[in-house]
Amino acid sequence: MSKPNNIRSVIIASSVGTLIEWYDFYIFGSLAVVISTKFFPQDNPTAAFLSTLATFAAGFVVRPFGALFFGRLGDMIGRKYTFLVTLLLMGGSTFLIGCVPSYDRIGFLAPLLVLILRLLQGLALGGEYGGAATYVAEHSPEKERGYWTSWIQTTATAGLFISLLVILITRNVLGIESFEDWGWRIPFWVSIIMVIVSFIIRRNMSESPVYTKIKEEGKISVNPLKESFGNRYNFKFVLLALFGAVMGQGVVWYTGQFYAMSFIGKVCGVAGQQTDTIMAVALLLGTPFFIFFGKLSDTIGRKKIMMWGLLLAVLSYRPIYNEIYKTIDVSKKTVVAEKIISKKGKQIPHTQDSIITTITSISYSDKSSNELTVKDTLFENGDIKPNKEIKKSISLTTNNYWKLILLVFIQIIFVTMVYGPIAAFLVEMFPAKIRYTSISLPYHIGNGIFGGLLPTVATYLVTTAKITHQPEWYLNGLWYPIIVGAVCFVIGMLFLKNDINHSND
Repeated sequence: MSKPNNIRSVIIASSVGTLIEWYDFYIFGSLAVVISTKFFPQDNPTAAFLSTLATFAAGFVVRPFGALFFGRLGDMIGRKYTFLVTLLLMGGSTFLIGCVPSYDRIGFLAPLLVLILRLLQGLALGGEYGGAATYVAEHSPEKERGYWTSWIQTTATAGLFISLLVILITRNVLGIESFEDWGWRIPFWVSIIMVIVSFIIRRNMSESPVYTKIKEEGKISVNPLKESFGNRYNFKFVLLALFGAVMGQGVVWYTGQFYAMSFIGKVCGVAGQQTDTIMAVALLLGTPFFIFFGKLSDTIGRKKIMMWGLLLAVLSYRPIYNEIYKTIDVSKKTVVAEKIISKKGKQIPHTQDSIITTITSISYSDKSSNELTVKDTLFENGDIKPNKEIKKSISLTTNNYWKLILLVFIQIIFVTMVYGPIAAFLVEMFPAKIRYTSISLPYHIGNGIFGGLLPTVATYLVTTAKITHQPEWYLNGLWYPIIVGAVCFVIGMLFLKNDINHSND
């Protein structure tokens, strides 16, 4: 195994590249609301948003195929060269998404091109994680494997955090109108610079010592796919990894981060900048706990921590999201109108008090949106301008802001419990010669299929419940992660072992 200084170099080189790939992958989800207005027809905004989420989910669906393809390469030709290829594929696809013309300019070719690039992103990410986790684990001392691999686990959340930060900075510098017009493309373009820097760093890395050893001994697998999935004994562990750990980890990860963001922004109607700030602060506070739980797993075992995280999430989601909704619903009672139409049709700013005195009838056109409908606008000279729309923003007090951050932060803790130890857990389940392939498939099915479909499925469930006027409709989307998480918890408790520092090298 590597010496501490060398391990730190490995961690930095691996983490920087993996972080950038996650940034590239999640910048699309972070900008889903804006993207839905650019690449899809706008005659039905809800359908456009769902189409954007479906395109977002498509990148997850193909991740298992990327896992198979790049996992096989990683076990046959080496860890290093494989995730150099995935890095370039991801970076190029992300940059090109920022270059695709809008639907208004090229019609249905726009969403088609975005979908193709999104699929390429998914294939690239399918080969990235298994390689990075394997590479770091194979450099780590056996008794510290949970601690060192947990640094890789921070990169997914850090990538999401940086994507939100870049969006916030870009939006503040350009202004909301310019950002929504063209500035949203900048976060996609910026990624190419980060990819080039990361490629240079990774190119100078040496191959994993474990892989080098089995190569010198002539033990490299000639058919990793057959040995991983055609061997009944090994395939049993693949299924256990998927249904007893990774499936639940996937839904907890995407509930606590992406669905939380979608729920606050889309379901509850909080403005994009406020939502991004809430998420960014919660992610920043929660990220160190990946390291904490990864290191703790070296002492008490991986299974205990992951199962506790799953159980707490399943039991807590409905109370947490109910409290989020109620907190924001109270804030909606204070309405601040940003602009109103004057007698001559010009838009002029008003204070909150002066606007309220000029409006005789205001109603929500949709409480989950950021629009209010002015039924009759009565001006002081007696003129009436009917059926005009004005923007409103929810007035979140400082206390409510921090309360929402706390409620998201609690979910991030669940994420760190299930995700922090899982890289070491997966590495220790499979022999070195087929490790890249065996890790990658269950991980990307669990995250790509069960986790990646969560925002789309949950949003659909909420929308359906709202249309049919079901009580507490806003909580309906949570049934998906609760059921999947509960099933995974039962399987994990019954069939997984809590081995500590078990080596398969």
